[in-house]
Formats: sequence, C-alpha cells, structure tokens
Amino acid sequence: MSRTGPVSGSAAPCSTPKTRRKARAPSPRSAPPAGRAVSQKEPRMTSNEAPLRIGLIGAGGNMKLRHIPGFQETGEVELVSVCNRSEASGRAIADEYGIPRVEPDAATLLAAGDIDAVCVGTWPYKHRDLTIAALEAGKHVLCEARMAMNATEAREMLAASEAHPDLVAQLVPAPFDFKSWRTVRRLLEDGSIGDVRDVHVTVLGGASLNLDAPLHWRDRTDLSGMNVMAYGIYTEIVGRWFGPTGSVLAHGETFIRERTNAETGERTAIEVPDSLGVFAELERGGRVTYRVSTVLHAAPPEANGISVYGSAGTLHWRLGDTMTFAPLGEDPAPLDPDPGTAGEWRVEQDFVDSIRRDAPVTLTSFPDGVEYMRVIEATHRSRTEGRAVDLSEV
Repeated sequence: MSRTGPVSGSAAPCSTPKTRRKARAPSPRSAPPAGRAVSQKEPRMTSNEAPLRIGLIGAGGNMKLRHIPGFQETGEVELVSVCNRSEASGRAIADEYGIPRVEPDAATLLAAGDIDAVCVGTWPYKHRDLTIAALEAGKHVLCEARMAMNATEAREMLAASEAHPDLVAQLVPAPFDFKSWRTVRRLLEDGSIGDVRDVHVTVLGGASLNLDAPLHWRDRTDLSGMNVMAYGIYTEIVGRWFGPTGSVLAHGETFIRERTNAETGERTAIEVPDSLGVFAELERGGRVTYRVSTVLHAAPPEANGISVYGSAGTLHWRLGDTMTFAPLGEDPAPLDPDPGTAGEWRVEQDFVDSIRRDAPVTLTSFPDGVEYMRVIEATHRSRTEGRAVDLSEV
C-alpha cells in the first residue's frame, strides 16, 4: 500500500508485546470464478446484533485514509481503542475519530476483553509479532501490507493463523486492479490471450529525486525488511493474475545513498534500491520483466502498468485500472471489466463479512501473502548474491 511521508511524520507503532476461522480462498487457481458477480453492498447488522469491536494498532496514513473511514462506513463496527507511537499521538487520533480509549501499548490493547478484532497498521517490522500476539489473544486480524519483513516471518504468521482456525486472518490487498483482475483471469482462462509469453511490469517515476526529502521508513531495512519500493504490490498482482513464480534474476541499484533522519538530525545510509530490474519465470510458463524506479525524471506516466503478450492476444493494463485488448492481428481497443465483476475498495467490509458471515478471505489471504513474500525474498537474495534464485529455495 502506498504511504508517504518521512519517518518522523508517519505514525509508528506502539511497543510490541512479547510474545474462529483462518484465512481462506487464496490462490488464483482456487479463488472464485473470474466472472462471478461482485456485490458492492452487503446487508448491515440486524438490530439485535452487537457491533464488532475493533482495536487499532498504529495509526499512520493508510489507517486514517482508508481503514478508520472504511470501518465506520460498514455500520457494523465499534472502534473501541487505539494504540500509536505515543499516547499523545494516539489521543490525537482518538479525538479526531471519536475513539473512546487510548492504550499505552499493544500488550494492553490485546489483553482487553472488549476487543474482538484488531487492525495492524504499523510498518512491516512489527507485523509478525503483533499478528501472532493478536491471534494468540483470540482476536481476528486485519494486517497492513506488505505482510512481513521476509518469507520466514510470513510463514510464522501463516502458521499462527492455521493454529487458530476459528479466527479470521486477512491482509490489506494490493488495490490497483480491483476493477479488472477478474476479467484478466477470465481472458487467461478462456484462451483469449493464449499461451503467455512475456509480461512487462513498468513502474517508473521520480518520487525519490528530491534530495532534501528526509529519510522515509521505506528507506530503512530495519523497518521495511526485504521490501523494495512498490515492487511487492506488483508481485502480488502478478500472482493474482498468473499464479506462482518459479524463479527470479534481479539487479538493483541505490542512487540516493543517504538522507537525513528527521528524528535524529543525522545523515543515514540507505541500502534499499531505488532502481530495480527483475526477470522472473512463471510456473505456468512465460516470463515477467519488472522495471521499478523512483529516480527517473520525466518518465512517461502513460507507460506505467502491466502488458501481457500472449500467443492469441495482447492485454495492456494501465494505472487507473483501465485496459485495452488486441486479438492477434488486430489493433488494441478499450476493454471494460466483465459485467458484474468490477470491484472497489471494500477491504474493511470484507473483513467484517469474513467474521460475521463466513465469507472466504480472497483479497488477501495469508497463504497468498506468503507467496508474494517468497518472491520478494527470492528477489532480495538474487540481487544481493548475484545469481538466479529458484523459488523452491525460499
């Protein structure tokens, strides 16, 4: 998920505690059919149902932009408590959104008997510990993306969810293709694209060109782990469309090698690449070429997106969730989502529906999170060790 701002200006997590139904319907091969109708509105709770009581851990940009309004929009949730980097920052969030209680730390929030579920909105370095602690405390969990620091942590989170099959465990999904992913899957399944030959993923921009910008949490491996720029978002989308990746060969470069930490005033070295290229092989056949950079001036924004070149046709998907399709021998023409399949942001309602109505977790399940974290870790190993990495190693 995209979050912007320096380390000092983003809401960081409160301290981590020492440490009914599990996530389901994960992979493209077992998810609901691509053409199934998408319900945009679900019934609200009946008058005799108590609200689902939710605690918030970490109240950064996406929590304020998406999750708090999304939970309030459901009409089925009571936001009971919040824990943030400091009690003062937690109090500011509580006052702004009418949350009655501010906790001094995550352990206190998780121990509360009047909380049914938690939303973990911290940076990745806290995701594993908070998720496992929440599940062990009997709370349903919605965890912010990216899932974890690396594949090992992601597997530990999955194991904790499987140990508590009565609890819902859901990840915040990559949101860019909500309207179109079911249509893309249908084009792949019905042969319209044919055999996949090449997939080009292009994510080029200049977000890192301002040398005076302070250090961001995404620049810090101690906070973001093996995650690099927006690469993880697109590995999730590629997995959603095509299924598992078989191998990767990666090269990365860090052009902006230090920034000022706004909290300490010190110049801090950066190891996370701001330019990344990856060649990947899909298990189904075909290869994927990723080009991701945040240090390019005047990169054409219209080039950003995903192009799928098959033996029977070509699909171009662009940021903004628009598509064109060209059967072999024809020119590209605009393509609308299949009727009844265009989704929208409803992450919080999906979480509530999984808890209250036994709806399967599709966007995004913990098993799917493990899969994209395996690709992220394989990419890290490839670029740091200078070799191709098979996903069976991760």
